[in-house]
Amino acid sequence: MSLLETDGLTKQFGGLVAVDDVSFAVERGETRAVIGPNGAGKSTLINCITGALEPTAGTVQFDGEDITDTSPHETVQTGISKSFQTASIFPNMTVRENVEIAALAAEHGSFRFNFLKRLSDFSAVHETADEMMDAVDLLGDAGVEAGSLPYGDKRRLEIAIALASEPELLLMDEPTAGMSPDETADTVDLVERLQEELGLTILIVEHDMEIIFRIADRILVLNRGQVIADGTPEEVQESEQVQEAYLGGVEL
Repeated sequence: MSLLETDGLTKQFGGLVAVDDVSFAVERGETRAVIGPNGAGKSTLINCITGALEPTAGTVQFDGEDITDTSPHETVQTGISKSFQTASIFPNMTVRENVEIAALAAEHGSFRFNFLKRLSDFSAVHETADEMMDAVDLLGDAGVEAGSLPYGDKRRLEIAIALASEPELLLMDEPTAGMSPDETADTVDLVERLQEELGLTILIVEHDMEIIFRIADRILVLNRGQVIADGTPEEVQESEQVQEAYLGGVEL
């Protein structure tokens, strides 16, 4: 059984069909990529999976359960976590506090009265935060104010926040957006290490084709909301439809 599966997923905005009858699966332990030209429907697809948008039609199943109508908060509780296209952090809090808040929410559900207790009372939260900061090489910066971090480290922190819920599936939306070449290389190395060392299943949306062909096990290609290719990096590179969608027929 696939870890994540969509069946006929469709999202319309008035007369615009942003996601058009998309069916695909993500297997446990793989790095699955979603690519496509601007406006292809990539972000809309991810938002339908996470519950940020309600699909017009179709279903989403995670670990055998229907989560089509699940809210974003409930989706995290099922085992799916997302890092965003731009770093979403609390800039006036420390790196540790950012990760601990995410771990606290995962450990105890919604904050409610738990949020009023001292964070020091939650040993499991501290332990999880340490593990996730270490996983993204930020443990040494635990006491640093998050807003003062370099851009690449802010993105790493955002990934640590996503990891703090200890997800089975990590969704990564344009993880290298706005990065320098060195920061991009470091982030690609990080993604590979997370998959290898933590055994994570990763679903990644990324515009950089070179990165995708390096790290993805399988690639889903969207164009105008529809699936035009789904296969290994080699199969996708050889697809005439993909070449036409990206470069007017020039081989990738």
